[in-house]
Amino acid sequence: MSGPSDDQLGFAPDYDSPVPYMQRTRDYYAAIGYTTPYRWAHYVDAPFQPLKKPLAQSRVAIVTTAAQYDPAKGDQGPGAPYNGGAKFYKVYDGDTSKQHDLRISHIGYDRKHTTATDSGTWFPLPQLLKAKASGRIGEVAPRFFGAPTNRSHRVTIETDAPDILARCLADQVDVAVIVPNCPVCHQTSALVARHLEANGIATVVMGCAKDIVEFAAAPRFLFSDFPLGNSAGKPHDLDSQALTLELALRLVESAPGARTTMQSPLRWSADASWKLDYNNISQMSPEELARRRAEFDKQKEIARGNRAA
Repeated sequence: MSGPSDDQLGFAPDYDSPVPYMQRTRDYYAAIGYTTPYRWAHYVDAPFQPLKKPLAQSRVAIVTTAAQYDPAKGDQGPGAPYNGGAKFYKVYDGDTSKQHDLRISHIGYDRKHTTATDSGTWFPLPQLLKAKASGRIGEVAPRFFGAPTNRSHRVTIETDAPDILARCLADQVDVAVIVPNCPVCHQTSALVARHLEANGIATVVMGCAKDIVEFAAAPRFLFSDFPLGNSAGKPHDLDSQALTLELALRLVESAPGARTTMQSPLRWSADASWKLDYNNISQMSPEELARRRAEFDKQKEIARGNRAA
């Protein structure tokens, strides 16, 4: 006699759980011919910096993996295919008193379920300015910082993270809100967060790739179970974006210690089958895998040329 069904017990389908991005990425690159598995950054302990003063008196900065729009670098618009030519390789900063056009065409966000039409999902400056206006935070830092998405752990740890730290210290930043988009972006963000916390700045990573951020042992992590590219909330949904930032700020205040994860209560949709799609080789034909290998090789050449320049 069979037991009760999942429907009878109220169980969710097994795939309705955080997407296993590390395993998907390993399987995907092996399937297109890159057989040396990528070594994801892994730590079991993390530094932790408690708030030095209340958030209402703190200066908060954004660290983003989005790129500044450059019309000379090809299609970077909503729905644009992956554009390796738009990548950046050095930390940059921008004036938070001005509007900025930041794009994510240079990284591997979820292009099937996200069209990148609302920068509020990856660059929460408008919501942070509202938090300042309401008195929730003391100040928005005068600059935000762009973190290069780099597969090299050494470059991130030894060059980019110290550069971001120096800029944060120059701006007297108390708290950094770090917003990744693609799988490697989440690793980069966790490594930057670790470096900032080890040097006296409280952080929170707002992200969608739970396995990657927790594997790298980020000090504080707000997990939104959304498609990649939506770490700061749902597109064209200001309430979602406001709540996502508020949850991140609460986590900065309330985390009892390092490696604290909070999960947003928001769901992307009632149907969780979107989680089956991203880089899932079981959903791809041999012809599609061959096409992706050719495109990947092409983008590698573009990126190699840009890095050399």
